[in-house]
Order: sequence, then structure tokens, then C-alpha cells
Amino acid sequence: MRGRDRLPYFKLGPNPVKYSVVRGTSRRYTYFRFRPDLTLEVVLPRGRSVDVERAIKGKASWLLREYERMSMTKSILHADAMMIGGIMLRAVFHDRAADMLVPDISRGVVDVYTDDRRRFKELVRRWFLRETSAYVVRKVAELAPRVGAKPAKVDVREMGKWGYCTRSGRLSFSWQLIALPDRLRVYVVLHELTHLLEFNHSAAFRRRLGAVLHDFRDLEKELALFAPYDRFAP
Repeated sequence: MRGRDRLPYFKLGPNPVKYSVVRGTSRRYTYFRFRPDLTLEVVLPRGRSVDVERAIKGKASWLLREYERMSMTKSILHADAMMIGGIMLRAVFHDRAADMLVPDISRGVVDVYTDDRRRFKELVRRWFLRETSAYVVRKVAELAPRVGAKPAKVDVREMGKWGYCTRSGRLSFSWQLIALPDRLRVYVVLHELTHLLEFNHSAAFRRRLGAVLHDFRDLEKELALFAPYDRFAP
């Protein structure tokens, strides 16, 4: 189970899947997670010896289901494209030292003005932060009366989740939220607003969410097919 590039791999159905092994903080459990490039990260418990190949074989059914799900995901950012509102726009580079993005959905492109193409992802990050911030401020104010809850604070952060609610009433949203289709952005905002009333994912929470968003279960499944860009990933 080792490839010529020295990264180990295993067969998952007909597919060879590369994996890496790291140590986690848990002392008891082994975790598995696929990266957007469909390589697997195996997180071993701290201070314990684990037969990695045996652990992978023991999770083969789950890994296959997760691999198939991840294979269907839509990445938000590529080296030469970015997603806005669920639409993937091809980057057209212009060699000018302006460091500016100008999306044009009607043409299906984003004009990128920079003299260094390596700055593309950083320019996208800045654009996402600015546009998502404006969106969530406007949308939370619009949807809060519909839920009957008002947050203490709203902000945009670089985080792994699409949204997060604290017990103090602060709502935080992913800086990449603006990349999603509007129906999914609305779902995320309503989901977090509902947490202000039900700080859990109980049946009561789902009843409240269903009262303001009847198709939330379908939207949850659709949202799972979008893979956010992790700029800190190796």
C-alpha cells in the first residue's frame, strides 16, 4: 500500500486512495477525514499504537460512502476559477498591478487585474470577506424578524463551518458564504438564527427551523456537496 511517490495508498473499490497519518489530541479514538483532493487523513490517538492498515480496512464501508459523497462535491475555488452564488467563473488574467477582481456572471468570467497570478487566491479571499460581510449584515437584519430572534453581534470569520452561534448570541459566518447559491446562504443564516432560540440540533430545533424553511432537509443535503477552500491546508 505504498506508491512510487512514497505516499501510502489503499484500494477503495476500484480507486487507489492516498493517505497520510498524523497524531491528534484524543487519547482513545482514530479519526478519518477526506481532503478536497480526495486524499485521506488518518488521525491517530495520542500515545497509542495503532495498526493503520487494519483501522482503514475496518472502516472500509464508511470510507467508500464518504469517498463517493466527496467525489460529488463542488469546490469553491480553483487555481483559475472561483464560485460566486453557486456559479463557477473562469479567471481571465490581465497583467496590471491593480490587484482587483471584477466578476462578470453574464460572461461566466472574473477579470483578475494583477501582475502576479500567484495572488489570485488571496484576492479572492479579500473579495469573499468584503462581499460576505455586506451580505450577512443585510440578510440577518432581513431574516431575524422571521425567526423572532435578534443576535447580539454578527461577524464573518475564517473558519471551517458555514456558520456558528455562541451562547452569548453572537453569530459568525464563513468568509466563503457568498460563494454559495442564494438558497443555501439563506439556509445557513436561518439555521444560525434558529440557534438563538434552540442552542442544539434537537427535534425542537428542527421544528423551529422547519416552520420558517420547509425544505431545510433538502438544503442540508445540497450544502454538504459544496467544499469550501481551506487556505491553511497543505
